[in-house]
Amino acid sequence: MENHNVFAGAFVDRSGERRKDPDWLASAVRSEDSRFVPVWGDQCLVDGEPLEAVLLRRRQVENIAADQDLIFLGVFRDHPAFAVAFKGGGDAPFPELGEFQDLRYLGTVLPPDEANLVAHARALVLWHASQVFCGMCGSSAQPKAAGNSRICMNEDCRREIFPRVDPAIIVLVTAAECCLLGRQRTWPEGRYSTIAGFVEPGESLEDSVRREVYEETNIRVGKVSYHSSQPWPFPSSLMLGFTATATSSDILLNDGELEDARWFTRKELRSGFPKLPFRISIARRLVDHWIDLDNGD
Repeated sequence: MENHNVFAGAFVDRSGERRKDPDWLASAVRSEDSRFVPVWGDQCLVDGEPLEAVLLRRRQVENIAADQDLIFLGVFRDHPAFAVAFKGGGDAPFPELGEFQDLRYLGTVLPPDEANLVAHARALVLWHASQVFCGMCGSSAQPKAAGNSRICMNEDCRREIFPRVDPAIIVLVTAAECCLLGRQRTWPEGRYSTIAGFVEPGESLEDSVRREVYEETNIRVGKVSYHSSQPWPFPSSLMLGFTATATSSDILLNDGELEDARWFTRKELRSGFPKLPFRISIARRLVDHWIDLDNGD
């Protein structure tokens, strides 16, 4: 498999045309060939050594979830795949099949295609839970398009609601042989990471990079280059990764978002301080890529 960011990669054929094919969906939902991804609260079911995602069969969900509540994810490993939601709290379902685990942990251990699948399932399950009512008129909203949208049930409104993704930039700023990292007060002691923030309305990605870096650190940047992206379903962000070249060097914490920000050399980053971001994050990939440039990689 290609070297994707964790949770990324087109491993699921989303088969958008199937979402509007009620006959195909009805057949797939009832087929023993289909697979069902259970999401309990915000956790996913895994088992084995090494861990693998547990994908249920039709007979395991038919008396638990109504067909209209199943969310069509696409085709995964040649099988139609659906997400099935279970409310959190109390005892977890299917204790005989495995254990429900947090996605931040699973991203470090699951095969890349399974991490992509369960992240997709979790994101849609949590989105449905947050969109019970129409944001326009306040009426109830029901699933549509096999769970890939919702529809307001008010006949005078009938607004269709689509899953929301919040774009956020994340950037490694460099100057000569140093890179810029910051830390928030709530992070574990000694941890620093790249600069990040949400894109604002009417703003390009490049403009967002320059604004966020200046607001948080007072550093001005010139050239901005795209690196890669990462779906970050906590709950619904898309992290857009960049590198940027600084045109100033004096740090000031302009907006109070950060507790500290500093310039670090590659030698310092290799020394164990600061503690770097988690390996599943695009922030860590940006930092590691910069460190590896010193090795000619």
